Amino acid sequence: MIEFNCTNTSETWTGKINYLKDYGNHYEMRIESRSGIDVIFGCSSAGNFVCVPNFNVGCHLAHLKDKFWNQEKLTSILGEVDGITLTEALYNIYDLL
Repeated sequence: MIEFNCTNTSETWTGKINYLKDYGNHYEMRIESRSGIDVIFGCSSAGNFVCVPNFNVGCHLAHLKDKFWNQEKLTSILGEVDGITLTEALYNIYDLL
């Protein structure tokens, strides 16, 4: 389990990656925070991508360490708290991939 902190302008909360699986050409992970988020992410010819099937959304991402770009994209499709949580999760697991 990997724990990480998330912050917006008014509060801080904790997220946990409870599951991470490498399928060779993409990854799957489960994040527990204020909500549970199942995520599929990887790299394509167009760059990094993320899909969140429970929310029926997906988008392209910048480098996983690029918090600014990824947070902008993810909060626009997931909302502020879940977008920040997913951005922080991706940032925190990058070195493990």
